[in-house]
Amino acid sequence: MNFFADYNNLALIALAVVSGGLLAWPAITRGTAGKTVNPAAATQLINKRNAVVVDIREATEYAKGHLPQAKSAPLADLPSRAAGLAKDKSVPIIVVCQTGQRSGKGQAALKEAGYSEIYSLEGGLAAWQQAGLPVVK
Repeated sequence: MNFFADYNNLALIALAVVSGGLLAWPAITRGTAGKTVNPAAATQLINKRNAVVVDIREATEYAKGHLPQAKSAPLADLPSRAAGLAKDKSVPIIVVCQTGQRSGKGQAALKEAGYSEIYSLEGGLAAWQQAGLPVVK
């Protein structure tokens, strides 16, 4: 019990708890952001269910390379452009950014616009390219 009575030890315990929480935060928030798909599953959604690919990167990033048939809708413009991305709001939507870090915000904007099945591409365009899948410039 002397261990917990020493203020230096309490400070170390508090530091360990806070740092552990900060390390776990991305996993916790990713789970609430929405569904994710890896590049292989995304390919299946595109080919079998005609999923719409929405690239939320800036126009300059999009111009450097993007998934085939991806629609460009920068994250800042997404709420105003969401209605025109797909005619049927039940069609699967795959949100793509460079590394998968911004996709959660894109998913939230599309959900607010009424789309029901929204996925984030795990690892973003970087993972897509690493899997050897095609990119259009």
